Amino acid sequence: MKKTLRDTRETFKNFFKKNGHKVISSSPLIPQNDPTLMFSNSGMVQFKNVFTGVEKRDYNRATTSQKCVRAGGKHNDLENVGYTPRHHTFFEMLGNFSFGDYFKEQAIAYAWELITKDFALPKNKLCVTVFSEDQEAYDLWKKIAGFSEDKIIKIPTSDNFWSMGETGPCGPCSEIFYDHGEHLFGGPPGSKDEDGDRFIEIWNLVFMQYEQITKDKRVNLPKPSVDTGMGLERMAAVLQGTHDNYQIDLFKKLIDLSADITKTQINNDTIPSHRVISDHLRASCFLIADGLMPSNEGRGYVLRRIMRRAMRHANTLGSKDHVLSKMIDHLIKEMSSEYNELDRAKDLIKETIINEEEKFQSMLTNGMKIIHDEKNKIKNNTLSGEVAFKLYDTYGFPLDLTEDYFKPLKIKVDTEKFNQLMDQRKAEARKSWKGSGSDSIEKIWFDLKEKFGATEFVGYSTNKTEAKIFSLIKSNVEVETVLEGEHVFVVTNQTCFYAESGGQIGDTGFIKTESGLFEVSDTQKFFNSFFVHIGKVKGGKININQDAVLEVNLDRKQKIKANHSATHLLHAALRETLGNHVAQKGSYVGPDRLRFDFSHSKQIDQNQLKTVNKRVNYFIDKNDLVETKLMSPEKAIKAGAMALFGEKYGEEVRVVSMGKHENISFSLELCGGTHVHSTGEIGKFMIINESSIASGVRRIEALRDKELEKYLENKALDQKNKIIELESKFTEILEEIKLNGGSIEKFKDFDEQKILSASNYLKELKIKNTLSDKNKNIINIINKNNINFYSQILIDFPSKEIRKLVDEQRKNDSKIVFIFSLDKEKTSIAVGVSDNLTDKFNASDIVKKLSSFLGGKGGGGRKDFAQAGGKKSSISKTNSCVAKIIETII
Repeated sequence: MKKTLRDTRETFKNFFKKNGHKVISSSPLIPQNDPTLMFSNSGMVQFKNVFTGVEKRDYNRATTSQKCVRAGGKHNDLENVGYTPRHHTFFEMLGNFSFGDYFKEQAIAYAWELITKDFALPKNKLCVTVFSEDQEAYDLWKKIAGFSEDKIIKIPTSDNFWSMGETGPCGPCSEIFYDHGEHLFGGPPGSKDEDGDRFIEIWNLVFMQYEQITKDKRVNLPKPSVDTGMGLERMAAVLQGTHDNYQIDLFKKLIDLSADITKTQINNDTIPSHRVISDHLRASCFLIADGLMPSNEGRGYVLRRIMRRAMRHANTLGSKDHVLSKMIDHLIKEMSSEYNELDRAKDLIKETIINEEEKFQSMLTNGMKIIHDEKNKIKNNTLSGEVAFKLYDTYGFPLDLTEDYFKPLKIKVDTEKFNQLMDQRKAEARKSWKGSGSDSIEKIWFDLKEKFGATEFVGYSTNKTEAKIFSLIKSNVEVETVLEGEHVFVVTNQTCFYAESGGQIGDTGFIKTESGLFEVSDTQKFFNSFFVHIGKVKGGKININQDAVLEVNLDRKQKIKANHSATHLLHAALRETLGNHVAQKGSYVGPDRLRFDFSHSKQIDQNQLKTVNKRVNYFIDKNDLVETKLMSPEKAIKAGAMALFGEKYGEEVRVVSMGKHENISFSLELCGGTHVHSTGEIGKFMIINESSIASGVRRIEALRDKELEKYLENKALDQKNKIIELESKFTEILEEIKLNGGSIEKFKDFDEQKILSASNYLKELKIKNTLSDKNKNIINIINKNNINFYSQILIDFPSKEIRKLVDEQRKNDSKIVFIFSLDKEKTSIAVGVSDNLTDKFNASDIVKKLSSFLGGKGGGGRKDFAQAGGKKSSISKTNSCVAKIIETII
């Protein structure tokens, strides 16, 4: 028997490789062709369009080891992980696929040969299930495996009938089970004890032989296919003599490491937490390596939840340490030989997980404050479900952590109310979830790609080319002729127009034929190689099969190329300045500007931005040649080329290098975009803005050359206009100072700082003048029931200053203070109550009544001080309102 996880994977792939299957790399965990899925959850996801017949490949047999995550959406195993021996958030699905090639007999023969010969499993330990109506599969197992009838179990339920959805390809399944022995509880499939640990499914063979047309109509597929799935971890467990996936070599090492870091024993009480930590570490690292970042919505929310669940279990074990980040190196060492994206993304993974661990500690601190505040408000020894949900939803505080805290205090949590609120939250999330991944592609583009093949792109070397018009598409229908004014898609055999990709927008220009002129407003592509020109017929008419001349808008394209090359230098400079965790998270490259999004958890200070800016311009000024080479993705990455995380590349890629630094390329990236011939063509470069766009993701916006010149000219003009405006304002302030009897000697020379000083001086003058003018400062004091009612009405007095007057007056005992500021538009009101009266009088209640009397809409504050507003008022009306209030409260 093969012993290690790695050996199991290689044995499977090599078996099918020698049997004519093409070994296909795992697709990313973020689905590329299915907007309905949250994550890739099975091996067939990347082949979905092949199985449905809308896409064809150059092979009809394939085998994969597919990365899968089941932790969100319909397929969600998260809450079970840790408490069973086989549930995982991340797992690998081994599979072999036949696209209209071999069918049941060969699939069963392959399965039997691999399991009994290459994996050397004893026949007496195996049994199989078939769909009860699939007599063919039943007979084949009997023939190929020599099984007795009791070893081939007919299952009548949907467990053994697979379908892609309510309609589409479907067919019966045949599952292979392994008997782990009598010492474990459980019965064979189909029995009442089938859910035990004794008989475990290790492989599912799906025979796609029908197409479900409607609910009641099913027809035979013209080319039946095979889709199989073998859980790598389950098979490795069988081969290593255990029924527990967490006892295989990879997990044993991770669990031992978890125990070592948390300084805990591995026993029945702690094993669930160690399982969670090791499993969730694996899921987190792979999701980050495929380009996902933790956030508060969508897939990012699921990633954050996975990470925090692991951190919470580390906390449950009593560890205050950062556990996950200390295990990263070991996981990468174990798995990067198969998945080199882990090694490439190592710095990003560490930066992201450390950042989340720090946030988790902060969350714990904030959550504990809420718990302490609520502890004294608890009634009937039960914490309200609303508080528990607030802890969870606002602070990320898990329910079981809340329950664990209150358990020793013999306080329960209202979990029923919590669950109601949680269900509401999930319902809201389901309403807002629209799926993601690539947008679905109309069937016509599959048909056209099949009909015409890939478009030849010649735009790296020329901006003008001859071509033949293959197809004209209007409203998703092929037409033979398009007329002036019509908006259509044009497909040609070759093109010099770059199609939008990798952040670089599509080219524009013209397509000319002998009968018409077509203006290209955008260029897009499907399937990474089928180019489509989008635009409008400007004159005449265009026919299919016409010869045409394609010409790109050269000035616009040159600007785009320069901005794209500048983006590469910017990326390299950011990694050099901030660290290797910096990775591209998105970009925009247009003719007018560039934008670059990247992973980094902190704001970039001005000195760092200056350094980045300086480095980019240094390599622009060097005017080095920009070089491109074609090589395999593996060779390019090994040479140090940067690749986008989560991107699946073809067999050959373009590698762009620019700028020499100590005989090493300063920037080396996998890139299909267009670039300048030498860095000097970029022109002067400047970062104009840096900001945060999501947790752990920053954005830089930059300009270059003529666009930068215009920006700086406009900025200088804005500054000039600002100064003119400030000088005018300064003159007005000085005039007001004179009118209020102040001196302007110290403000003779203009500068921005003196405007602030002059404004403050003018405000002080106005306050002083108002307080000394009996016509603008009316004070009344009334004593009733040994309480002094102090009323002060001020005309055109700064409303923000009246609080100081209230605080000054209410220092005296037995005093209620009313202060008003009246101007041409409104009345500002403030009320103060001395400390010895706050048990009888409430300033907030009083100010609301005053506001109501003066036409306002209430106000508020504390018992000792409150503020409100009212409509325009006179001195007499304000005095009468005060008298009315005094009568009301005495």
